[in-house]
Formats: sequence, C-alpha cells, structure tokens
Amino acid sequence: MKRTALEKRETCETNIKVELNLDGTGISDIETGIGFFDHMLELFSRHSLIDLTVKAKGDIHVDYHHTVEDVGLVIGACLNNALGDRKGIRRYGSFMLPMDEALCEVALDLGGRPFLVFQSSMKHMKVRDFEVKLLEEFFRALSVEAKMNIHLRQICGDEVHHVCEGFFKGFARALRMAVELDPREQGVPSSKGTLV
Repeated sequence: MKRTALEKRETCETNIKVELNLDGTGISDIETGIGFFDHMLELFSRHSLIDLTVKAKGDIHVDYHHTVEDVGLVIGACLNNALGDRKGIRRYGSFMLPMDEALCEVALDLGGRPFLVFQSSMKHMKVRDFEVKLLEEFFRALSVEAKMNIHLRQICGDEVHHVCEGFFKGFARALRMAVELDPREQGVPSSKGTLV
C-alpha cells in the first residue's frame, strides 16, 4: 500500500499545496518564499527520507507567521492521511542530534493525541529576519493535524542556526523511526486498538 498524500489549503492569507511520500528517498521541492524555512524543510525531507513537495504563497509582506503555521497544518494533514489507520508502524521515535556546539533532543508519539513541548533558550531570537518562535508555531500546527505528540528540547548550543537545524534533523530522524513498518507488529500498536 502506498503511503502518500496530497493536501491543499487556501485562505485569504495563504495558498498551500503539499505532497509527500512516507516511503521515499528524501527528495524535496520546497518553495515558501521564506529562504530559511525552505532550508529547514529540505533538511527535514532529506533526513526523514520522506519525499516532500511544498508550494506555498502567503502574505509574507505582512510577516511570516501565517505561511509558517499553515504549512505546518498542511504537512500535518498529509502525514495523518499517509499514515491511514497507522497499522503496523513502530509509533514512537526519538533522536538526540548534535550540530557542532548544539545538542537537541526530539521524542514523538504517533498515538493520535496531539501535544507539543518546545523548550529552547533561543526561541525569541532570529536567524536573519526569521523568528525562531515561528518554529514552535510550525510544530504545534503539525502536531495538531498529524495527531502527534512532539517534544523538542535544546540541551545546549549558542548558535541559533545550529539549534534550529538540530530540531529539524532530530525531528526528521525520530519521525523516520516512528513511521517505519515493524515486521513483528500485526495490528495497531495500541492496547486501545486504535490510534486515530
């Protein structure tokens, strides 16, 4: 069964189309109009091995908030749809990623209950004109639509770009682990019998 999805979102603030393949090779085609955000999404695709296409046009002349948050919503919806009933997946994933002086820890659960914990001493800093706080909004939106519990924690680091990369690469590696099909799992990995 192909684990792919295509989702669109069109509002007065944004127009977004996302396609993804959970069982890809990490090929990406990203255009959001926000250079740093494009870079982070490309890293996510490469390290998760999820093929990802994102075409987004938003009111970035106002600020980046609507575009970043709405891309999170649409990627989350795609992940949810591609996972289907989540039968046979490993469900949990975690990764501790070093990026030079930075160290970031990511843990997630595809158990159907959205929640985000985002701990970073740099959340009120910027990379060029991109506010790191927007990454919290992105991951929160993704968490809700993907029905995923995500914990992201900056353990150390004093270069803001490295911390952001650590979060995206760590998230990618943890998600790669969680969506992987487990040959020993015959059903849904839950005592409730459902993850959605």
